[in-house]
Amino acid sequence: MASAGISSVDTLTASLRELLKRAQEIKPDGGIEPALSSASFNGDVEAITKRAEGGITVNPQDYYAALETACRNIFYELLASTSIQDPSFGRIWNLLDIVSILSDIPLCEPGLVFWLVEELLDSQTIDGCRIVFDYLDSRRERLTAKHFKQKQLIILRACNELLRRLSRAEDTVFCGRVFIFMFQSFPLGDRSSVNLRGEYHVENVTVFEKLPEKQTEGSDDAMEIDQKPEAEEKEKTPSGGPPAAINVKSDTQSSELADISQPSDAPAKSVKFDAVDDKPQEPEPDTEALYPTFWSLQDVFSQPTRLFETEHFESFKSGLDLTLRKFKAVQQHQQSRGTSKLPFEAHRPLKRKRAGTEPDQQQDFASSFNPRYLTSRDLFELELSDLAFRRHILVQALILVDFLLSLTAKAKKKLEHTSNKSVLYTYTLPDEDITWATAMRNEIAMYLQQGQEGKFYYRMVDTVLSRDKNWVHWKAEGCPLIIQPPISAESFLESQKGAAKAGQSRRIRPTPMGSLDLSFLSNTGGEGQEKGLETLKKKERYELPKVEDYKAPIMDDDFDIETARTDKEKEEASVAKASKTWRALRIASKSRLNMFDKIEDGKDLGPLFDPPPVAAKSDENNPSKRNENDQKKNEEVEGDRKKDEMGNAEFKEEEKEEMNGVKESGIAEPVPPAVEVA
Repeated sequence: MASAGISSVDTLTASLRELLKRAQEIKPDGGIEPALSSASFNGDVEAITKRAEGGITVNPQDYYAALETACRNIFYELLASTSIQDPSFGRIWNLLDIVSILSDIPLCEPGLVFWLVEELLDSQTIDGCRIVFDYLDSRRERLTAKHFKQKQLIILRACNELLRRLSRAEDTVFCGRVFIFMFQSFPLGDRSSVNLRGEYHVENVTVFEKLPEKQTEGSDDAMEIDQKPEAEEKEKTPSGGPPAAINVKSDTQSSELADISQPSDAPAKSVKFDAVDDKPQEPEPDTEALYPTFWSLQDVFSQPTRLFETEHFESFKSGLDLTLRKFKAVQQHQQSRGTSKLPFEAHRPLKRKRAGTEPDQQQDFASSFNPRYLTSRDLFELELSDLAFRRHILVQALILVDFLLSLTAKAKKKLEHTSNKSVLYTYTLPDEDITWATAMRNEIAMYLQQGQEGKFYYRMVDTVLSRDKNWVHWKAEGCPLIIQPPISAESFLESQKGAAKAGQSRRIRPTPMGSLDLSFLSNTGGEGQEKGLETLKKKERYELPKVEDYKAPIMDDDFDIETARTDKEKEEASVAKASKTWRALRIASKSRLNMFDKIEDGKDLGPLFDPPPVAAKSDENNPSKRNENDQKKNEEVEGDRKKDEMGNAEFKEEEKEEMNGVKESGIAEPVPPAVEVA
């Protein structure tokens, strides 16, 4: 770029060349790493403004224009003279670091560094662009830390231009690097890549061959062809290479070959290809008939709203059912033949080669991946035999089935409060279609989990689809801000104090409510004190107090009532007296209930406190005297008994004498009177 006659541009160009010489001394190898910073130049980058003050006006835009011109002069000069593979190309990396430092201060336009990177990408081949992206990946955080709003449009334009040059079939990994760089550079809630209106990519039309209609057997123009059995058609190789020669053998020859391949001492193994289950199985769909039905599903995948019409929905259901049945049949055939590996795994050597590096292996795998479907009729059977192809189709179907399940009445109720009505549909999925969609999703999930690493593959797909539902909900809400603005210093200090106060241990009461004062347990028995446990053994703690114990406290309360100076003191003394009076009456009710008549409504408890009259103690309370009395009583009873016996004997003798006298005198014996029994 010509800058003759502009002294400020020449001065700034000379200053930049000096900085590049310093950078060459710091990084003599000319590599991308390490990154240069302002500290690497000891403040000479900031001093570049003082060297150009003489030829620049006070307007900062003029200074920015002069510095941009100086940077472009050096950039074009280095770019024209060196190749990106040359170690001397490191001077361009150093120049970009210097411009990045100047844009952060800022001493130049914030987007100048990405303007230079954009031109650098336009001047390089695809391999050279990979090296440029190595630089961008290593400086991403530094380049996007400051003044991102002035840089974001330039980043977006440069990356989109590069993606238009790349082939998504051959440069898949590099396309992923570009997308990852944009995703990591832009904020999480940026709307630049959000489809707010919910528009579909209807321009992506899948073109496939239209098969001619089958001719009838009676027509004259019908061509006579040999009808090969379906088993012969399946002998084609499932790999992407040319089909192998078809060699049809009889069942006898196949069994002989199987016997020869096994060792003599090994147990015989029988493989039954045409196994017949007890349950009737549906016939395998014909490949010729499936071809147009299969590729017509892509029209629905690119425009799901067509399913709102009953005719298209029914055709989609039948087509997806046929496709899944065909996939299951192909999977069974491959498992029976032992050819269920992916195409790139079929040619993988058993022993890993140490000569090849890991990036080379990844590049080989990436080159074998083709996201564009080849719809030729001749390749259809080979594509069906590819496990990766079948998985891609079923993942598309899984996404569409999830979209259908989001149209149920229950799912739509969760989005009633959202503001972006352009992504909300009035169509509601009927109950019978909900049942079909749920069953189909389960069948697809079960199929994806089969095969090698099927569990891991399905878990990865299910995780991505689950997270995508959150993004759909976020878009339906109008893409609210995800990153909240920073809080002020005052709010932070206030919340910090509140958190510290809430985290402090609260002061515990010495005697919590409803608990006993246990401070006496800490007494060690010093002077005038008792040990903690000894105080628990006092009788007043477990024995019922006497009525007389309340006499003195009640008198003290009466005295406090009479001498109270305030109403509060008088009320407290009255409450204390009432409590003691009630307890004294309760205790006296068990032994002195007869004294309650002498008490007038608890005013004077004097009669209650008088001791009861003591009765004279009888000899019965003395054990020794009680024994003597008992002995005397026993002796008296024994004497009376003896007297009775003696009196009875004398009475009998006298009675005998009288009877004898009566007999001798001849007087008849008197009859005794009848004894009346009481």
